Amino acid sequence: MPPTPRHPLPAEDPTPGGPRDCTADLRRARDRLLAPGSGRADRLGAAVLREALVDLHEFWLVAHATRAGVGGRGSGVALVAVGGLGRRELVPFADLDLLLVHEGKRPVAELADRLWYPLWDAGIGLDHSVRTVGEALTVAAKDLRTALGLLDVRHIAGDVEVGARLAALARERWRAGARGRLAEVAESVRTRWARAGEVAHWVEPDLKHGRGGLRDLTILDALALAHLVDRPTGEVAAARTLLLDTRTELRRLARKPRDTLRPQDGDEVAAAIGLADRFTLARALSGAGRTVAYALDVALRSTTTDDGPRGGFLRRAPRRRPLDEGVVLHGVEVALARDAEPGRDPGLLLRVAAAAARGGYPIAPGTLARLGESAPEPREPWPAQVRQDLVALLGAGEGLTDVVEALDRTGLWARLFPEWGAVRDLPPRDAAHVWTVDRHLVRTTVTAARLVTSVSRPDLLLIGALLHDIGKGREQDHSVVGAALAAQVGQRLGLSTGDVRVLAAMVRHHLLLPHTATRRDIDDETTVHRVVDTLDGDPLLLELLHALAEADSQATGPGVWTDWKARLVADLVAHCRTAMAGGPLPAPVPLDEPQRVLAEAVAATGTPAVSLDRSDAEATGRTTTATFVAKDVPGVLSRAAGVLALNSLEVHAATVATHAGAAVCVFSVTPRFGSPPDPALLREQFTRAASGSLPLAEKLAAKERDYGGRPADAPAPRVLWFDHEAGGPDPAAVVLELRAADRLGLLHSVADALERLGVDINWARAATLGGSAVDSFSFAADPAPTWRTTIEQAVLRAV
Repeated sequence: MPPTPRHPLPAEDPTPGGPRDCTADLRRARDRLLAPGSGRADRLGAAVLREALVDLHEFWLVAHATRAGVGGRGSGVALVAVGGLGRRELVPFADLDLLLVHEGKRPVAELADRLWYPLWDAGIGLDHSVRTVGEALTVAAKDLRTALGLLDVRHIAGDVEVGARLAALARERWRAGARGRLAEVAESVRTRWARAGEVAHWVEPDLKHGRGGLRDLTILDALALAHLVDRPTGEVAAARTLLLDTRTELRRLARKPRDTLRPQDGDEVAAAIGLADRFTLARALSGAGRTVAYALDVALRSTTTDDGPRGGFLRRAPRRRPLDEGVVLHGVEVALARDAEPGRDPGLLLRVAAAAARGGYPIAPGTLARLGESAPEPREPWPAQVRQDLVALLGAGEGLTDVVEALDRTGLWARLFPEWGAVRDLPPRDAAHVWTVDRHLVRTTVTAARLVTSVSRPDLLLIGALLHDIGKGREQDHSVVGAALAAQVGQRLGLSTGDVRVLAAMVRHHLLLPHTATRRDIDDETTVHRVVDTLDGDPLLLELLHALAEADSQATGPGVWTDWKARLVADLVAHCRTAMAGGPLPAPVPLDEPQRVLAEAVAATGTPAVSLDRSDAEATGRTTTATFVAKDVPGVLSRAAGVLALNSLEVHAATVATHAGAAVCVFSVTPRFGSPPDPALLREQFTRAASGSLPLAEKLAAKERDYGGRPADAPAPRVLWFDHEAGGPDPAAVVLELRAADRLGLLHSVADALERLGVDINWARAATLGGSAVDSFSFAADPAPTWRTTIEQAVLRAV
């Protein structure tokens, strides 16, 4: 008899396995269980939903297998489940992992077809195979994934003894051979982590494959089954529940198989599992990911050495090699020397951490526990040697990441930096960031370690990198709050008064150079002197901020630190150095000779012209200077920007000048992909756009739809005004700064809106950070009381 499901099927759905044997019944019942709408009173919780899905599919499979002719005890054929169905952890829209196992005494090809085809017809994902017990075990001996999958074998229908024999033999052979496969297990784990990233610290974590995710829990279970490690603790079990519940609700919400949690899904998923919001969920997941990743790290280290698997009847004790005072390498782990006295040595913790980070070694769990019990906090202010140990740790490079993670999990990092608690596991609010705030700070420090030779005070660069976003997680401006916290930390570390001032200023102004370089006219003397005045003319602070800008950008996410941005920041820094030294700044040249000649030709013929100049390509990578010239009438800038967008050219900067009665728009652009288009094509499209025969808005809208368009959950656009920052000869000029979700034709739309209001744009800057854009426009101000409101409303409508 088919088993009675613990969770009844929806009353109006025909029972699967009824007289009609209709797979549509299974699909309808499943769809009812997964019906959207979090306000439904009968909506099942995540854990109950997984059990209901297991019961639903198992109940139907038993009846279906019986009708297909699988047979019962003594038939020599069994249908078994592995994967989520085998573990009774079936999440929505998961494939069914099924194995038809047999003794080879009867043909099973037709039987298999009768089993699989109705499932395919029902649109149910299926990962299936047909094997004898011996064939399945042979494949498992060669393929790790199969070996791990067979550990979850659970009988569904058919000959119970066949399924039980496969399950027992698979577990028996795994226990016997697991130690010899540990290197293979460790390599597969590292490969998967490199591909999928981390659950902890990633803004968009992969709940299944990421480091600290559900796949790691499968490895832990397998190692425990082989008696190589203890069964996971209650903390790990709680992490498993959170990961499973989050994955369940994410798939129910998405209505498709999805394992990567995006920020825009966070609030709804959080509400479904009883958490306040996406930030609460992100922090909970980060903690769960840390727990699982640490458990697997310790498990793999405890079962393997640098020479291979641990074990053996006469295995030698691990070698001990001194690394620093009181610190040794014990096998593959950093540990305390036998004569170390953690209770009396305030610098021992940092020496252990620095030795581990330099060598890329883990710290032994026993050592972490002993340090946590007895290591004192350094007295305040820190002694010089202890401070030097901190700098050695921060400058260790890539090894810093895992060491800080280990110290943070055991509470030792907070003992050194109590301010860290506010940013621990804190998800960023900026879409450009791929890490949580605490991991971003560590990654910035790792990157800064590669730049220490570019500055005269490497210690301040490394400490500043670690603290530059320490003010996040509060209501106030994080740079202002962070500067106060940095001064507090600097005094505790024993820095001099002058060094504390520089450190606080680094944190306060860590965004000054990149923001100014990408949003203002850096060739204008007003802009340069404003930066110099902000930094009190301190060349050391300028040097440190230059390196910090690069480290911060590189640690934010892919594409944030570009060749173009690097050149802009470097040029701004060079201008500031000249101004600090009292030298004359180079006078900006509005148009070069070829551009003036082009303008005169356009004025004479009336025919628009376009030129591309890649002479700066060697210095700026793929950056190209594009010049568009047409008769001086309103709309030249917007039409040129539209043509560039139509050809997938990303605009970084634009200036507008007039010469001989012609408008000259000069753009710095890079192709979004490939190479720049033929100038003849740009000229033809620009000529048509200028005459009105090319429907730019319509074509750009179509292209944006092809690119996916503006996301439905994009943040609300915002307009800011800045006086006395435009530079140039017009003292009344203002800067309008638009912050909005990026899209292909954004610059064209906004420029068009401004031109329709009679605004004469002097220059524009476009900065893209992930999916966000910051576009700045400089133009002459109008004293009319409603002028700014009118401009702002038009710009927001254009977005």
